[in-house]
Formats: sequence, structure tokens, C-alpha cells
Amino acid sequence: MKSMVDLRSDTVTRPSAGMLDAMMSAEVGDDVFREDPTVLRLQERLAELFGKQSGLYVPSGTMANQICLALHAGPGDEVILEATAHPFLWEGGAPAAVSGISVMPVRGERGLLRAKDVEEAIRPMSFGEHVPRTKAIGVENTANTAGGTVYPTSILDGLRELSSRTGIALHLDGARIWNAHVASGVPLKDLAAGFDTVSVCLSKGLGCPIGSVVLTDEARIEEARRLRKRFGGAMRQVGYLAAAGLYAIEHNIERMAEDHRRARRLAEGLAEIPGLEPEAGTAESNMVFFGTELSAVTLAEHMAAEGVHMIPFNEHRIRAVTHLDVDDEDVERALRAVASATAAAAAET
Repeated sequence: MKSMVDLRSDTVTRPSAGMLDAMMSAEVGDDVFREDPTVLRLQERLAELFGKQSGLYVPSGTMANQICLALHAGPGDEVILEATAHPFLWEGGAPAAVSGISVMPVRGERGLLRAKDVEEAIRPMSFGEHVPRTKAIGVENTANTAGGTVYPTSILDGLRELSSRTGIALHLDGARIWNAHVASGVPLKDLAAGFDTVSVCLSKGLGCPIGSVVLTDEARIEEARRLRKRFGGAMRQVGYLAAAGLYAIEHNIERMAEDHRRARRLAEGLAEIPGLEPEAGTAESNMVFFGTELSAVTLAEHMAAEGVHMIPFNEHRIRAVTHLDVDDEDVERALRAVASATAAAAAET
């Protein structure tokens, strides 16, 4: 039996033997000089998959998002994000700290921005110099903090129409766009259509140890390259890592359906444990959020003592994430541990 079942995030995976082989045999060069052939192949492959002109490999999803926002807005400008979106809630205040960008948070239903709510948040230019200029709208698909929610095509179409009509740029935070693709069956190109910039993460769900890619048009990629340098993200013989991304694209996308199936099983099992309540609509993709009447921190500590790790998100809310290092038996073991931990924590109250 494994010593631990780690459901904290899909970022905790280790490279498989096949991925490690691909990394160690990668052909590399100096990426700052644009001479790393493996990086070039990864960028070209992702641009093709998402229907964009060009790509730029960067170290992290946070950097990818922040480069994209900075491509659209500058100091004193504003971007509209859902109130629980990753670039607003979980990136250390980077829009303001790094680029001087103001964020207008808009509360969506289950993390989903709708065109009507976004349009109401756009700053009227009739107010002139008194207000920041709305420069971009950011969409996170899947919506992490809301429970891995997948955007329906109808909502995306509304946002695309709004962007086209107003001239306000549209950014896609596609950290888990792979999960959205597998869960919805919508092609990646269609999910990215109409977005001026896209960030895609390789270390969430796909099993890579590191890396994200910015996708946009060729002119913006040149500016993105300048921003990557400024943010400290220019790397040298990074093809060893880019090779992991190429391997993952070929081997680890369609298998995400297994993660989603296991998340549904986890949610079903949690619903049978007294005192726990999976959130409505949870397990659309690979995330399960559930409420507890007990202290989430205390419950997580009891689970950890039994070798199962999840993340307390607030006082009474816990997140579990399935991924390629979690199998069916791990899910059943997790359910047994949660039931035992819940009983133990309850006995202490």
C-alpha cells in the first residue's frame, strides 16, 4: 500500500518513467537565443492545438497569467475577474504589485462570469480621468476555487460577443483547460476561440514537473518575451523540461476522464458520511469540495494521520483533487480515512 494518498492538488504528481526518459533524451539549446529545439516544438504544438499564432514557454502558471494581463493593461488600468479567480485570489496580489493593474472582482455563479454581470462592471468612459480604464476580461476555465467548474459554450459565446462589441481584450486562464476539454468534449481550439491571450499549465493534470505556455498572436508574443525577461522567467537549456510537456500532450490528456470518474466516486462516497456535504455540482472535473460541520483544519489533520491529505479551504470547507497518481483503491482508502477522521474529530468536540 502507498504510504500516502495525496489529494491536495493535481500539482503533486511525479514524472512517470516514460516522461523521465523523454526528458533525459531531449535535444536542447539556449532558449533565450531561441535555439532550444524542444521548446520550439512545444510552443508550436500548443499554438496549433489552441488555434493561436505563437507560444512562449514560462516557468509557472502565475507568470503566464501575469504576462498576459500585462499585455493588455498597464499601471492604473483595470481588468475584470471573477471574485474567486486564481489571478485575483491566489497570485499574491501580482496584478497590482508587478504591473500596477487594478482588478474589478465580479461575483459569478459557481465561479462563472456571465456577459451581463461583466458588462455592468465595465467602467463608463464618460467618467473620463476619474476612473481606471477597463482593458481586459479574464476567464478561468475550469474555475478552481468554485469547484473545478467547466464553462458552458453558451456563457463563453456571450463573453466573446461582449469582447468583440466593446473592444475589451479577453484572457483565458487555462490552468486546467485540459480538464474542461475532456469533461465537455469541446475541442481545445473552440475553447480558446475569441480569446486574445491564453495561458495553459502543464503541471496541473498533465503530470509535468514544471511549466506553462502563453499563447497569442506573434506581435504580442514578442512583447511577452520582453515581460518574461523582466519577470525573471527567461531560461536556458530548458528543453529538458519542455520535453515533459510534449510527452504529456501525447499521453496524458484523454486519460483525465479517469480522474473525473474518480472525483465523482469520491463525491458520492463523501455524501454517505454523516456530517459531510459535497457542494452542488462538484466533481464536474477533477475537484471535489465539501463542507463539514467540524473544523476543516482539525478534520484534515485527522485524515493526514491516516495517510490521506486534503486541503482546508476555509473554516468548514475542504478540497480534494484527483490526478494521475491516484487510482481507484486510493479513492476507496481516502473515503475510509475521511469516515474514520470525521468520527474521531467529532468525538473531540
